[in-house]
Amino acid sequence: MTHHLKKTAVAACAAAAALALTGGTASAAPSTVWTVSPSPAAFTAVNAGNIVLTATIPMTCTASNASGTMASTTGNPANVASITTMNFGTSGAPCTSVLGNVTTVAVTPWSVVAVDYNSATGVTTGYIGNVKANVSAGVCKFTVTGKASATYTNSTGVLAVNSVAGELAVSNPVNCGAIVTTSTKPTFKGNYAVKVAGTSTVPTIVGSNP
Repeated sequence: MTHHLKKTAVAACAAAAALALTGGTASAAPSTVWTVSPSPAAFTAVNAGNIVLTATIPMTCTASNASGTMASTTGNPANVASITTMNFGTSGAPCTSVLGNVTTVAVTPWSVVAVDYNSATGVTTGYIGNVKANVSAGVCKFTVTGKASATYTNSTGVLAVNSVAGELAVSNPVNCGAIVTTSTKPTFKGNYAVKVAGTSTVPTIVGSNP
């Protein structure tokens, strides 16, 4: 009788553990339906604070803006927006570095890719994809390609770009010496305030698992 009770208890514990694992897996499933509001719509984005591209040396922009279109979609990862224009610096406020003024010409479109959504905070985690930009800092010229980790917060409308080393790569460096080489791992960091084009409306992105 005692042996039978022990076997029953072991079986019950195993079943409970399996149920817990199953429940954990289901709750951690990535979002596959992305509801963008409004959709479809055009958007604009303006920097909130400095934008910094670092390729061994920091290159700082006090002015930067972007625009494009956004729309609801399905899948994971999923393109929730397309960045069709991306500007760094202005004639009156150029980007700067220790090598001199910096000119960065984005080759678009770039994409805003959603990977995960936290319903408690209203934050979508993902990355800016298809990044390509031609950079000139003084006589040094090079191309940056890859992606940049990012989050989007519904309550503030802030797209926070915070890439990590290894996501972006350098190609075709010219007149850069040992400062910028193909081994350099650039980073791209900065916040953009996003609005529905021509309005003060902050768009939202919500991920779900129907």
